Amino acid sequence: MGAIEKLGSRTVAVLDGFGDFCRFCGRTFGWTFTGAGRRRTVSLIGEQMYLIGTKSVPVVMITGAFVGMVLAAQSFLQFKAAGLEARLGSIINISVVREFGPVLAGVMLAGRVGGALSAELGTMRVTEQIDALRAMGADPIRVLVMPRFIACTLLLPVLVLYADIMGILGGFLISTRVYDVNPEQFWSLAASTVEMFDILSGLIKSYLFGALIGLIGCYRGFRCEPGAAGVGRACTRSFVESTMCILGTDFFMGVLLNTIYLQLFGPPPVFV
Repeated sequence: MGAIEKLGSRTVAVLDGFGDFCRFCGRTFGWTFTGAGRRRTVSLIGEQMYLIGTKSVPVVMITGAFVGMVLAAQSFLQFKAAGLEARLGSIINISVVREFGPVLAGVMLAGRVGGALSAELGTMRVTEQIDALRAMGADPIRVLVMPRFIACTLLLPVLVLYADIMGILGGFLISTRVYDVNPEQFWSLAASTVEMFDILSGLIKSYLFGALIGLIGCYRGFRCEPGAAGVGRACTRSFVESTMCILGTDFFMGVLLNTIYLQLFGPPPVFV
């Protein structure tokens, strides 16, 4: 009975936590649709956009550039053995815009921004600043969560575009300058392979990733346990949970988008 009771209590705790997170998301969505147009709220959103978006541009661009360069370096020998080294541009560009750009930008944002959101809001909870907002009649979800959620959701696609551009340029430089791939073939074959649907797929995923990062980071901050150790655990949980949700969402969205593509356009052209 002890093991069964322990399993039952853990299951109830997990379900209770999931329900609490769903209520938190519902309140956030409610304020997003009803309170985002207020002047004070717009000012808060602009401030969070600068902190979340502008401050993240350098790390996202560096990450994207190295992703493209690593793809070129690791793929060249296999493509060279098959006599398809000119196709490096195709595999690098489509991999970056569909998968590596959105996923790695999301993971970097989860580490840089998600942890910061949890630490900031967790410190406010520990120091009772959130309770003070409630005492003054303000809803902490509207003041603290909604601007951060909107900023994460809107700006991750922009950061993904930066990562995509730098990844493509990084792969181009390594392919053409180090491995002597013909630049004209690199771009022409890449242009014939990468479609607008591929770019849109990455951007659609990035919207979901940004929303998950904002919601999980703020939720963990609001449910932070007392003390410095509690703030640290909230940051860790925020990053781990955001990363796992990004990877899981990427898989299911990949399957869904592939199905949509086949229904709309049929099988892709043969890779020769």
